[in-house]
Amino acid sequence: MKRVMIMVILAGMLYACSEPTPKDTAVRNVSLTTPVLLEQIGRKNYPGIVKETHTINLGFKIAGQISHILVKEGDYVKRGQLLARLDDEDYRLGVEALQIQYDQLQDEVARTKRLFEQKSISANDFEKASAGLRQLGVQLQVEKNRLDYTRLCAPTDGYIQNVNFSPAEMVDAGTSLFTLLDVSHMEVEVDIPVNDYRQRKQFLEYGCRVIGSKETLPMKFLSLTPKADGNQLYRLRLAFGNRPDGQITAGMNVEVCISMTDSVYKEKLAVPLRAIFRDGNSSCVWVFNQDSTVSRRPVTVSGMDAEGCAVITEGLSAGEQVVCAGVNVLKDGQRVGVVKKASKTNIGGLL
Repeated sequence: MKRVMIMVILAGMLYACSEPTPKDTAVRNVSLTTPVLLEQIGRKNYPGIVKETHTINLGFKIAGQISHILVKEGDYVKRGQLLARLDDEDYRLGVEALQIQYDQLQDEVARTKRLFEQKSISANDFEKASAGLRQLGVQLQVEKNRLDYTRLCAPTDGYIQNVNFSPAEMVDAGTSLFTLLDVSHMEVEVDIPVNDYRQRKQFLEYGCRVIGSKETLPMKFLSLTPKADGNQLYRLRLAFGNRPDGQITAGMNVEVCISMTDSVYKEKLAVPLRAIFRDGNSSCVWVFNQDSTVSRRPVTVSGMDAEGCAVITEGLSAGEQVVCAGVNVLKDGQRVGVVKKASKTNIGGLL
């Protein structure tokens, strides 16, 4: 009987060893993420400086003695604003004298016209009188212009940089009385290196930001010098898209941003860093398949974006899903369960 019992136990053990080991069907729960397609636009920042459009030397068109100077250095002036005046006494007298002559000759021409209409004088006499009136009228207008030239007004908006004379001084015609910084259309100058100059055809948009400010102002391209300076830099000039407010002045330092097309890669995708794992010398991700399994996929990582995500240039396509949590415990072909994100409006899944 004892021998029979031993035989039964041995048979049971042999039967147990002959049964196939059940496969591990445990399902791992994972979180998924969809790679974000990055813009195919790169941005580079450079230091720049605000410049006035140009500097204007202002002077009277005629000679004379300065009677009034109405501005001082540093003043902001608007177009048409009166800046200075000359002593205009002599010019006023000249206008009055010619005005008297003109009025008198005008009366004579009127009488000559009536005589011509009555056939009392010849057409030649009437034409001479009329020509004399027109000639005197031109002389009168010249004198009026000279009187107007005793007033010096700002030709555009800007800042008075220099005042070169004082009241009571004599000045000649054209002598520079003021230096005006024309700020009606300010611009920004920036120096760019050789490598970026070579990519100038890929420049798309320009903007600038005052240091310490978050607002970026749109800029327009003006010119890019084709010759490098001694530091191998190329001078780029930009104009403000809209007239800047009074807080931006000539000489101010700004940060210039240039957007350009990225010609290195046709597509860049960003995934969280935790989705990347190492397999030997390769960087990999777990790609989620339609049958709820995962596959190991080698990828090329070129760096990180501004949000701290890994930038993938090869190995993934937009629309694929990858595992972003639990990457170190998975196996190739393993079935997984997807953990859904908790709803912000259904906390605890009670609804």
